[in-house]
Amino acid sequence: MSKIDSSLFSAPDQAFGACPQCGNALRIRNSKTGPFIGCSAYPECTYSKPLQDNQTTVLKEIEGTQCPLCQHAMAIKKGRFGMFIGCTNFPDCQHIEPIKTQEDTHLACPKCQTGSMIERTNKFGKRFFACDNYPTCRYVVNFQPVAGQCPQCGWQLLINKKGKVGCPQPLCDFVQESAD
Repeated sequence: MSKIDSSLFSAPDQAFGACPQCGNALRIRNSKTGPFIGCSAYPECTYSKPLQDNQTTVLKEIEGTQCPLCQHAMAIKKGRFGMFIGCTNFPDCQHIEPIKTQEDTHLACPKCQTGSMIERTNKFGKRFFACDNYPTCRYVVNFQPVAGQCPQCGWQLLINKKGKVGCPQPLCDFVQESAD
């Protein structure tokens, strides 16, 4: 029977270098949000950095396009929040644009009463609807908003969820069959 070499599962102390704050060795540490690189002298030294840098990568340069700010070419890029279009002259120019234009639902935001609900996409491609006054107003619904007022609680917006129209408020249980 052969023994497993335990050194395969551990990194040497100097594999990540020395801590820039105190000079002790950096090593992989774990937290409830996942692994990270931290100082071995914790809790005296609290230096930490992500295990993987969230670098933006250029996927494809878009020929025939120019940045409206600096006239350099634009490119499709992938960052920590998903794909977007950005200037190739980054970091000197920070111009970015969404790949998909945001669709306006022409429905007023029921929370702030000044914005309107627009269709957005998260970094995984899932669709949701949010107020266009973000970050001032953070109202979000995960289903298609529908014009109307909830007859039970009076909320100024309804949602279309699986063929049924209902109230998006968590404490309201109003649901009816869709008229479509």
